[in-house]
Amino acid sequence: MEINNTLKGRDFISIHDFSPAEVAYILQVGLELKREKQQGIPHPLLAGKTLGMIFQKSSTRTRVAFEVGMYQLGGHALFLSPRDIQLGRGETIKDTALVLARMVDGIMIRTFSHDEVLEMARWSSVPVINGLTDLLHPTQVIGDMMTVMEHRGALQGLKLAFIGDGNNVAHELLFGGAKVGMDVTIACPPGFEPDPQVLELARQDAEMTGAKLTVVESPWEAVQGADAVYTDVWASMGQEGEAEEKE
Repeated sequence: MEINNTLKGRDFISIHDFSPAEVAYILQVGLELKREKQQGIPHPLLAGKTLGMIFQKSSTRTRVAFEVGMYQLGGHALFLSPRDIQLGRGETIKDTALVLARMVDGIMIRTFSHDEVLEMARWSSVPVINGLTDLLHPTQVIGDMMTVMEHRGALQGLKLAFIGDGNNVAHELLFGGAKVGMDVTIACPPGFEPDPQVLELARQDAEMTGAKLTVVESPWEAVQGADAVYTDVWASMGQEGEAEEKE
């Protein structure tokens, strides 16, 4: 496996932070490692490494995926719930980042505020992975794009329709689609469109790859001619009070 040294030591906060070539490389490595696992080929690339996992926001899939992934790569995952650490109870994000970075090789944080992830990355001397915030969800979308590649091949020119809540997953799909040249259409209720700043940044990214990014209200309009349809909840965790309004 050819190693891309431009990625070494970098944080993974958003797909937006990476070039189209780097995103393509990340997807390629992910698919290659998955094939090796299916073939029973060991790939202990993270032997002796420990990932500290901060879960301010609980998740079945994120926790299991990271723990199993670290195990399969030969490393160790350390689960840290709000009850396990002093974050918010006398210790700041800065305090936590400085302490953990002296003991672990990487930090994954899944939390509510995106600013907390940015603050963690600012003070940590080891790479920080965004496991989800209310704004972005990059690891989810990398996995989603791998799935589409497995079923539809190259992503360039494919149309992906997303129907659901226009926030973190939708935002990252816009960034991901823009980097790989996809046609991404987001269908969401009026008043709950993706963040305008995210959409503008994604459209700037799209200029490099020829991607097309569209936001509509009608699910039926979104799915016309789609190669893949992605659906999600209308109200994300912590925003259940908006469900009736979105319906």
